[in-house]
This record gives sequence, C-alpha cells and structure tokens, in this order.
Amino acid sequence: MSKQIEISPGVAPAIILVEPQLAENIGMTARAMANFGLSELRLVNPKNGWPKKGVREAASGATHVLDAARIFDSVPEAIADLHYVLATTARERGQMKRVLAPEAAMTEVARREGQGVGVMFGRERVGLTNDEVSLADAIVTFPVSADFPSLNLAQGVLLMGYEWRRATGRAALPFTGELLSPPATRQAMLSLFASLEEGLAAAGFYPPEKREIIARNMRDMLHRMAMTEQDVRTFRGALRALSRHAAAPSND
Repeated sequence: MSKQIEISPGVAPAIILVEPQLAENIGMTARAMANFGLSELRLVNPKNGWPKKGVREAASGATHVLDAARIFDSVPEAIADLHYVLATTARERGQMKRVLAPEAAMTEVARREGQGVGVMFGRERVGLTNDEVSLADAIVTFPVSADFPSLNLAQGVLLMGYEWRRATGRAALPFTGELLSPPATRQAMLSLFASLEEGLAAAGFYPPEKREIIARNMRDMLHRMAMTEQDVRTFRGALRALSRHAAAPSND
C-alpha cells in the first residue's frame, strides 16, 4: 500500500537546507517535516553529493519527503521562485531585518495564502553566511537558553513545523482523553460506600465510635475523585476479591 501524504489547504513552507553535511541530519529533518505535514525539501549543494548513504534510515519512514527533494547549486537558485523567505540563525547579524520567534514567523507565513514561502537553515557547524541571510525577508531565532543555545538541525525544523501547524489551525490533538464511561450515579456511589464501609468494619479498620467520622472522610475522598461508572465497578470488584481472600481458609 502506498503511503498517504497529507495534503491540506494553505501555505506550506519549503524547508531549505544549505550545504548540509550529515546524512543523519537530512533524514531526521525529513522525519520532522513529515511529523507536521510538510513535504517540500530543498537541498543546496549537500556535502559529498546526493543521495547520501544512511539518509533513508534516519528518515524513519518519511522517505516520501526525501524522494521529492530538489537539489540546487546555490541559495539564489533555491529561493528564486519564492515570494517570502525566512532565515534561521542563532546569533545577531547586524542586519536591519525583522527578528521573529517561530510562533510569530509562522503566523506571518499563514497569512500568505497562495505565495511560495521558504525557511532556510544553515550548515551544521557555522549556519548561514551573512550574504545568505541578506537574501531573506526576515530572521527567525529561537528563545533557547543562553547557557546552551545550540540546536540540532532537525530540532529547528521540528519547532518551525510545529508552529506552522498551530498557525494554520492544523494542531488538533489526535485523541482527547475524554471519559469513555459516564460519571457514576449517586446510587452507584452509595452502593460503593456501603461495600467499602462494611468491608472495613469486618476487617477491624476503625473502632465503632469513630466509624461515622472516618466513613464521612472516606466518602469525601471518593467524591473528590469524580469517579465514573467503570471506576465504581472496578473498585467494587476489588473489594469483593479482597473479601473472598480474607474469608478463604488458610493452608498453614
């Protein structure tokens, strides 16, 4: 069965890697892109040519991104057909450009319906050159810790992909964690209280004169749990099992 590639309306930025060195980083970038529905990968003069050995293994199944990747000899060629380009960098460049966080950058991208958009990432060790940054409309930088500002290439792509998905309204969670069982009725809770209190009394858990006080405290505790019908059934089943075990004759 062929892999189904997610196609959504709106602006999906091209990810442009400038002179990437490591096959693992390119493969992990493809995986990060696929995680958030991005599919257009552009590579500028990848070191040691293309395709690289080990790149498909690092992509962990996101091979459709690699198969569609386009190779360019220079940054101007890679961005020639685009209308809006962002350059990512971890350091100040002294250029009079807007500097955006990923969230603001992708909000701007989401507004550009129908336009070609690209996000440039530089070399693993030295990033983009000042001349390459000068070709972009704005700079994107990440609010990382000053104590350790270095980001892996694929991590940067992952952050941008996540913010693009949020900005374009695609960030719906795959599951909600909503209760599959309805809340327990009062009748079910009263039945549980009765079973629990009888079992505890039989086990000598509390002296008779404190039974009501302790029972009320335990009811309050169970109410705070906001139990479902399934919770009550499970709790009562556990109590029955404990009662049967206590009543069973000892083998000693």
